[in-house]
Amino acid sequence: MPASDHPPQDLVRHVAGTTGLPENVAARVIVDVIAYYAESREEYVRRRHAELRSRGRKNVEAWTQIATELARRPVGAGEVTERQLRRIVYG
Repeated sequence: MPASDHPPQDLVRHVAGTTGLPENVAARVIVDVIAYYAESREEYVRRRHAELRSRGRKNVEAWTQIATELARRPVGAGEVTERQLRRIVYG
């Protein structure tokens, strides 16, 4: 793991202690979670739209689901309209 990917040791100890994971595994999990949530709103919308479309979802369903998911992300993306979502994906 590169030096820049080392999460705070107190967080590693906490996660390891509450999950029973070894500290090196807990550190990798923390780094993965941080990377997941570091994704920008635009990157998230594009990725999720592509995923949902590949699973056969219609755009109307995809926009509703994406907007709901964005509202629940730890760092709130703020409320977005279907039009804003379409602009992110299609420009």
